[in-house]
Amino acid sequence: MGIFEELKARGLIAQVTDEEEIRELINNGKATFYIGFDCTADSLTAGHFMALTLMKRLQQAGNKPIALIGGGTTMIGDPSGRSDMRKMLTREDIDHNAECFKKQMEKFIDFGEGKAMMVNNADWLMNLNYIELLREVGACFSVNNMLRAECYKQRMEKGLSFLEFNYMIMQSYDFYYMFQKFNCNLEFGGDDQWSNMLGGTELIRRKLGKDAHAMTITLLTDSNGNKMGKTAGNAVWLDPDKTSPFDFYQYWRNVGDADVFKCLRMLTFLPLERIEEIEKWDASRINDAKKILAHELTELVHGKEEADKAEAGSAALFGGGDLSNADIPTVKIEDADYRDGKIDILGILVKAGLCPTRNEARRAVEQGGVTVDDEKVTDVKTLYSADDLRDGKIVRRGKKAYKKVTS
Repeated sequence: MGIFEELKARGLIAQVTDEEEIRELINNGKATFYIGFDCTADSLTAGHFMALTLMKRLQQAGNKPIALIGGGTTMIGDPSGRSDMRKMLTREDIDHNAECFKKQMEKFIDFGEGKAMMVNNADWLMNLNYIELLREVGACFSVNNMLRAECYKQRMEKGLSFLEFNYMIMQSYDFYYMFQKFNCNLEFGGDDQWSNMLGGTELIRRKLGKDAHAMTITLLTDSNGNKMGKTAGNAVWLDPDKTSPFDFYQYWRNVGDADVFKCLRMLTFLPLERIEEIEKWDASRINDAKKILAHELTELVHGKEEADKAEAGSAALFGGGDLSNADIPTVKIEDADYRDGKIDILGILVKAGLCPTRNEARRAVEQGGVTVDDEKVTDVKTLYSADDLRDGKIVRRGKKAYKKVTS
């Protein structure tokens, strides 16, 4: 099975422009391909997993990845999948975020000599002269066609800024530039990027002739793609300072039953034969499959040692094991948090990040959703001293939100 056939078997490919040419290209390791990453935060998220693992798979098959850092396009903001305009970032913010991305990508991609590239589109987009850009590529874009693009449709009612309207042109120019500069012949991206990506292939062919073989593949983006890595409105980060390895493990350990096999196929490097075996397991073993998924992905991002510790901590916390040495996210109650040597349960819940406000913490306690060391706390006036917390207590809100609290 070639890499193209494997991507299909894993359910990754949504749309392609030139299937037979692309199959030949990547199966023979002849693709120089790129995926873009806009720098809207200082860490990649679990939502980037599909792109990162794809780059790793294709590189292992002999193809050359280009990780395009969107230092320039982030200045504009992609309207795809958005109901409102993205927050405007400064150049300094974007440069900082780009540096953070680089460090995380190196866990997936080998940037050794000639094996891969990392480039920043700010290097060419920031130097463009507007009039020259309009003359060079403006005639290649039909406004009527752009307005029909899926990425703009959902914004038309609320209002689409002219700033964002230029995003398709900027992304298309990226492919056009890299096709000429780096011999980049293939772009990968999410299914929601189809219109933007077609813009790039069309621009190349119109400017450089029909024999300019620039091609596009979009990856399937459903609950395991674009929306993946979001839980309770918060991102699941790859940065361990933002999402601990334990919490990262727990996120994947708690994916829906309907998604676990999709995630195993799309995101892990387990052989397809092994995944097919797991899919045949009795339904009563679904949690075993989730444990495999969680460990595989945590090991990819944080290494085997952290994955093993997270697995052991999860088993202790939810399996009734010994919690004394379990690697569980811990919050320390500082001296300033105490009043007359005590802190109440509401203060602990807020300090631990289990509730955003004391009012919400009060409701959680009154509704019977809070336990400390597996004992339900029903009195909002319950107090704890530093001595009470010295050895640490496991504070839970509901079934899946928890922290170890110490003094």
